[in-house]
Amino acid sequence: MTTVDSLGSKGVLNVDGAEYEIFRLNKVEGSQKLPYSLKILLENLLRTEDGKNITKDQIEALASWEPSADPSTEIQFTPARVLMQDFTGVPCVVDLATMREAITDLGGDPTLVNPLAPAELVIDHSVQIDHFGTPDAVERNVEIEYQRNGERYQFLRWGQTAFDDFKVVPPGMGIVHQVNIEYLARTVMTREVDGVLRAYPDTCVGTDSHTTMVNGLGVLGWGVGGIEAEAAMLGQPVSMLVPRVVGFKLTGEIPAGATATDVVLTITEMLREHGAVGKFVEFYGEGVGSVPLANRATIGNMSPEFGSTAAMFPIDDVTLGYLRLTGRSEENIRLVEAYAKEQGLWH
Repeated sequence: MTTVDSLGSKGVLNVDGAEYEIFRLNKVEGSQKLPYSLKILLENLLRTEDGKNITKDQIEALASWEPSADPSTEIQFTPARVLMQDFTGVPCVVDLATMREAITDLGGDPTLVNPLAPAELVIDHSVQIDHFGTPDAVERNVEIEYQRNGERYQFLRWGQTAFDDFKVVPPGMGIVHQVNIEYLARTVMTREVDGVLRAYPDTCVGTDSHTTMVNGLGVLGWGVGGIEAEAAMLGQPVSMLVPRVVGFKLTGEIPAGATATDVVLTITEMLREHGAVGKFVEFYGEGVGSVPLANRATIGNMSPEFGSTAAMFPIDDVTLGYLRLTGRSEENIRLVEAYAKEQGLWH
């Protein structure tokens, strides 16, 4: 995909001898004052500018965002990937298969029908528990699950091999949000475009309202309906107004005797009272560094409970520590750090 790049933001980031194409936010006047979450949206517009759906005027309107202004500018957000759970994801794959069948009937090449955005489906919602309290309970439950839904899993296995950029996480691996932060989320994505390796922020839409759990890892994402997710898989952007952003300042440390649950519920109560419906919530301040990643993910997971679209934590040393803990490569971790610092996304 060719980018117009009317502001001349395209550049190169060198990390340990490897070169990545990036779209520099500092080339846009006013970008420095934007909240972390809106910087991610700004980079998204810079990278996908086509002069028609995504224009220079939209980019400049976002860069001149005012905290107190009512949302009025509509932008087109193109998520880096699509996350699905099995109840809503299977119909999406069925639709893709139906498209291939229609292309075949018309005499075309069915292999041309593929997701344009990486799509990941985690099987967790439909899994039933038949055995518990024994050492082999997990294995027995998984075995029964494959017997019970064998046809569906055969279809998904076919889908994973037939479609490009489509990955299926089998049952028994954990819930979709846990798998997302521990395994699927990249924080910074890389993708080859026109023969050049491009780096850009990991963003996602998911077919579950609690997709926002990944916000704790510095990844902007939220839940959408199945039709919107399918459209995103096919490369269609999500239309949205530039959101209001609620800053939530954290100072000090969690006092002795207070649990993570206490913190999460207190934050939820405060945001409900303030009003966060349809807004981005962004956590900042010296206290952010003392919030463990697990707590950040829990707070992000609660975003639908206080009505916000997303509840973002910035990228910092805690983020890198979690990426390292969960087995991400050192190459990826160094890229995340270098990219975040270069783009003003580091806390």
